[in-house]
Amino acid sequence: LDKVRWTDVRDRIFGRIDPIAEGGREYRKSHEDNAGVTVYEGQGRFTGHKELTVSFADGRPDEVVTADKFVLAAGGRPVVPDLPGLEDVRYHTSDTVMRLDALPARMVLIGSGFIAAEFAHVFRSFGVEVTLVARSGALLRGEDFDISERFTELAAQRFDVRLNRKAVRVRSSGTGVAVELEGPSGAETVEADELLIAVGRRPNTDLLDVAATGVTTTEAGHVVVDDHQQTAVEGIYALGDISSPYELKHVANHEARVVQHNLLNPESPMTADHRFVPHAVFTSPQIASVGLTEQEAQARGVPYVTSKQDYAGIAYGWAMEDTSGFAKLLADPSTGQLIGAHIIA
Repeated sequence: LDKVRWTDVRDRIFGRIDPIAEGGREYRKSHEDNAGVTVYEGQGRFTGHKELTVSFADGRPDEVVTADKFVLAAGGRPVVPDLPGLEDVRYHTSDTVMRLDALPARMVLIGSGFIAAEFAHVFRSFGVEVTLVARSGALLRGEDFDISERFTELAAQRFDVRLNRKAVRVRSSGTGVAVELEGPSGAETVEADELLIAVGRRPNTDLLDVAATGVTTTEAGHVVVDDHQQTAVEGIYALGDISSPYELKHVANHEARVVQHNLLNPESPMTADHRFVPHAVFTSPQIASVGLTEQEAQARGVPYVTSKQDYAGIAYGWAMEDTSGFAKLLADPSTGQLIGAHIIA
């Protein structure tokens, strides 16, 4: 790889995404389909039972909105850890990193989940030297442990993977940033041109102060909903990342259809179906999963048998020279019903 036209790549992405976002905004504000819709562009916060106060950046007086029914679909945001020195250095999250003006020579990512795995792949593919800092002893620990183990092994061949490391401080280092770590062998320092924080996302329930209207949340901050996507307060529904631990677009789309139906048909409510939720990790190699992992089956005491097939042993894998990928299935030993499927390829 001699050169990457990074700004062309970036501008192609956001040249499509940004107009779609702006088009959606204008559609909601101006289109005849939404003649009965009032758009408030500000920060909403519950200040009482079914009472939402909206503050505006331009200094206008706050406005109070009340309603019999609310739908909470305010999503989530990247977690920014309480890391000494972070406020004094330039850093990125998944919301901002793809808008870089130029590719760095080196990037350090703090995190070990799917966000870190995907962005590590993106930037390494463009020639950036990538360091991954993980507090645990493996990457993608939320996947089946065989998948996690294989991906960790392969990632170490592409990136500088620092497992069992705790980031204790960040500081400026000339034109870049230095991350001070504590690890099994003592103190370490990793230097890079850019820092990406990728330690997860959190729902925006705190910004909305949902407790002020009686809506309850989980320990992780997600709104608690029933099978109809209704919260603990009758008439208040929630969908998407603000209530779903899956935090996946196709799940939010399903929940939106459920909420729409239940608002329009309260006499015959629809139930949300979260039994089989597939997901993928767009890294290299790519990963796909649905159903139980082996460790989840063990934790729940679910009887199971497993089967694992390396791609190298079949014609497709031979043709693609795939020596590292495999498919793993979990099944009920008495019925043969599949209860989990996991692929890395």
